[in-house]
Amino acid sequence: MKSLVRPLTQVLGIVLTLLGIAGFFMGGVLFFEGEMYQNIIYLVLGLIGLWAATSGKERMYLLILALAFGAMAILGFMGGDILGLFDASDLETYAHTAVAVVGLIFGSSKK
Repeated sequence: MKSLVRPLTQVLGIVLTLLGIAGFFMGGVLFFEGEMYQNIIYLVLGLIGLWAATSGKERMYLLILALAFGAMAILGFMGGDILGLFDASDLETYAHTAVAVVGLIFGSSKK
């Protein structure tokens, strides 16, 4: 799994950065609605991921990502309101859950 940690961090960094940027210009991508705070969160987490992938901090990033997306998933399942910043649809909540699980698995792996 160790060999997958850096590429996974790079992919997540790129995808989150692109989702954040696209949300500002397109008003959302796929099932992501593209609300301003949501775009900022994705953009910041994506840029941190790109930095982490080049600085050897991939596992720490994946654990932070798991924590952030896990919190968004829990709040999403509790009604969709993410701390008054944006509303998460059901599909967004499931995507947040998937990212949290992947981040936790790969961020906490030792091998």
